[in-house]
Amino acid sequence: QVQLVESGGGSVEPGGSLKLSCLASGFGFETAVMTWARQAPGQGLEWVAVIGNGGGQESYAEAVKGRFTISRDNARKTLYLQMNNLKIEDTGVYYCVRGVGTYGSRGQGTHVTVSS
Repeated sequence: QVQLVESGGGSVEPGGSLKLSCLASGFGFETAVMTWARQAPGQGLEWVAVIGNGGGQESYAEAVKGRFTISRDNARKTLYLQMNNLKIEDTGVYYCVRGVGTYGSRGQGTHVTVSS
C-alpha cells in the first residue's frame, strides 16, 4: 500500500531554515507528481509546492515563493522541501501528498514551529 513518511520538522526562530524529507513506498514514485501541503493551527490543508515526476517542473504557492524549494530523488524515492527564511505564519503540520494538490494519499505529517 501507499506509504509516505515525512521527517525533518522542528522548532526554529524566524529567519531560520529546515529541510523536510518524505520517503515514499508502495507505488511508482518516479512516475508520480508530488505535492507538499501544510495545515496551520485551526486552518484547512493548503498546497505549498508541487513537482513533476522528473523534477524541474515546480510550482509554488505565493506565500512561499522565493523561500521554499521542492526537489526529489527518484532513486531514493524521496521528496524534499528546503525551507529558508521561515516566518511565524509557516507554522503548521507539513504533509507530502501523492499527486497534485491536497486530495491524494498523504503521510502522518511533520510539525514545523516558527517562533521567537
